Amino acid sequence: MSCQCGNATPADRAKFEELGKYISSLPIAENPSRSRGFLIQTLHRAQSMFGYLPEEVQKFVAAELKISPADVYGVISFYSFFTDKPLGRHKINVCTGTACFVKGAGKVLEEFKRRLGVSEGETTADGRFFLGALRCVGACSLAPVVMVDDRVYGNMTAEKVADVLAQIAD
Repeated sequence: MSCQCGNATPADRAKFEELGKYISSLPIAENPSRSRGFLIQTLHRAQSMFGYLPEEVQKFVAAELKISPADVYGVISFYSFFTDKPLGRHKINVCTGTACFVKGAGKVLEEFKRRLGVSEGETTADGRFFLGALRCVGACSLAPVVMVDDRVYGNMTAEKVADVLAQIAD
């Protein structure tokens, strides 16, 4: 393994070690040109372990798969599922698809921004909340929709934002 994680915590070192073992288990040894085909699944694994994909993790994955860091970053920046920024403990996503937007999702998103003091795509300073917007969550009959972690809140209004935030327990 080529971990350049000198400043990493012991917990992160263990994650790098586990990620390295995972990559070593992939059937790429006999044909290194296949390593690019394992990039997305490796990034999924890494993000589930670290919570996001910081530069050190990107470089590690690139080195282990023997591809360029630019190729790794290209995939991370293309797919909206991947993030190179730490996300809050609670992920709040406002659906901004057509049905939700027409029924007031913009006002709901603005109220979350105001109450949390962050813009879309940012995490609060205390690391508690991440605020994002999704194009469609597939619950149009409940529009507008907000997802907090895995919970769906339908028929949202700006007035209900404070209640939703109060329900989120750490």
